[in-house]
Amino acid sequence: MKDSKQDNIYASERPVQDFVFDDRVAAVFTDMINRSVPGYATIISMIGMLADRYCTPGSVVYDLGCSLGGATLSMTHHISHKDYRVVAVDNSEAMITRFRAALDPEKEDLIDLVCADLADIDIRNASVVVLNFTLQFIPVERRAALLHKIHAGMNPGGILILSEKIRFADAPLDELLIDMYHQFKEKQGYSRLEISQKRSALENVLIPETLAVHKERIRQAGFASCDTWFQCFNFASLIAFR
Repeated sequence: MKDSKQDNIYASERPVQDFVFDDRVAAVFTDMINRSVPGYATIISMIGMLADRYCTPGSVVYDLGCSLGGATLSMTHHISHKDYRVVAVDNSEAMITRFRAALDPEKEDLIDLVCADLADIDIRNASVVVLNFTLQFIPVERRAALLHKIHAGMNPGGILILSEKIRFADAPLDELLIDMYHQFKEKQGYSRLEISQKRSALENVLIPETLAVHKERIRQAGFASCDTWFQCFNFASLIAFR
């Protein structure tokens, strides 16, 4: 977003509290996410292209955990027909407020912005569902139920796009890719203090899992097939077919 500020939330040493998507984070989120997730811009662009391929006329597209609307806007930019709606959901009032304030009036009739817990959202007539770095913030014990609900509300031939920070069962590989990721963040201008404090803030909030765990949960939810279409270090995006 044009008014996004530089992320310096963790630039000064201070007691670290659990990470929350509040006004302070929303104000710098665009800078934060682009400097913190390798390949984020590519993922956002490709989500739009995938949505164009699988969004069927008369269907609904869901962006679950939409934050400031990066994936939503990419999809509305790429989908070639006009016979669809987008439901963009986030439980952060700060995110939804900023998304709504920046939304192009021409898109307002196409996009329903909803501030709610994903557990309270009904999924119906869905051709595309996006969980772009969202599931990782949901308690592990609630993740399977959400995927089952998504599957139940999707039309045959629809797709789920799931992007996540991941971990690796092989400890040396996991350590290597975490180290490479931290080097990436340093190259983006974050100090070691910022990296350390952000990691501490996320420790009890963002719980990563292996790709194998994600794929098995998706299979158990009823999806026909699933595989990774993007990965850089310990970040990956999967596509699952209804």
